[in-house]
Amino acid sequence: MQELSKKILADYQTRKTKKQKTAFIDMLTKELEAAGHTVRVEKSGLFRSRNIVVGDLENSKIVLGAHYDTAPALPIPNFLAPKNILVYLLFVLALVAGLSLIEFLVGSLLFLLTDSPAVVTLFLYGMLAFFLGWMFLGKANSHTANDNTSGVVTLVEALSCEELKGQICCVFFDHEEVGLFGSMAFAGKHKRVMRDKLLMNFDCVGDGDYLLFVVNKRAKGHWHAVESAFQPSGDKQVVVTSAITTMYPSDQANFKKNIGVAAFKKNKLFGYYMNKIHTPRDVNCDMRNIQLIVDGLKRFLHESGC
Repeated sequence: MQELSKKILADYQTRKTKKQKTAFIDMLTKELEAAGHTVRVEKSGLFRSRNIVVGDLENSKIVLGAHYDTAPALPIPNFLAPKNILVYLLFVLALVAGLSLIEFLVGSLLFLLTDSPAVVTLFLYGMLAFFLGWMFLGKANSHTANDNTSGVVTLVEALSCEELKGQICCVFFDHEEVGLFGSMAFAGKHKRVMRDKLLMNFDCVGDGDYLLFVVNKRAKGHWHAVESAFQPSGDKQVVVTSAITTMYPSDQANFKKNIGVAAFKKNKLFGYYMNKIHTPRDVNCDMRNIQLIVDGLKRFLHESGC
């Protein structure tokens, strides 16, 4: 593991507020420029997203992406089951039902105490505003080893790889957690360049033994190269699958030709699943996953003809 990766994992896992992001951007820029990389920060889009671009976008063979912004700490994880839509929908319904039950019980108690429908209505709207505010404006999660410090570290490790030098451009996206706005701004700004260039995005690659490579329709020409290049190692498995049958919304969605990469656990009930992100339990960034990815990238660029 590179010293820069260790530094990010130890001291820069929280990147939510403007101040926290600025500290991270300044540190990353200084470290990468000292290592000989060209770094620029692009401000664009609705939220003036600050995307960090490292390398020659025009002449790179492939663009590697990962969002660096982080979410607030939530009491319930953002549970994902990308190949089992029914389980995911049941989770969402259970979450909505739980919140509705809380509102009903507290609202009923308020009505008994005040005999005022207006008070109950104000309470219900207040609860809705509170939950929405918590989701987007809550206190920053200080444990983001998987989401998405693992993706950030993947780009750092790829940039340090001599065999990849001059072949990759890495983009650290802002504002993924509030709606993919950073990557949307980047894709719009560089529409011509990115029209036919492959974007491979790494989001939550640090916790799980099953690395899913989700290939969209326009990237299907790279399917066999991905299968050949990214090889299982020990207990680590590689699964190449279609974006049509897999639900994993992340920054790759804003690009015409893309492959999204994430790590999952697996059991008989859920299939592939992710269960700790957006909570203080997000503490695992397995460097074996990242090494598998970097080794695979070297083979992929040699074999795929990107």
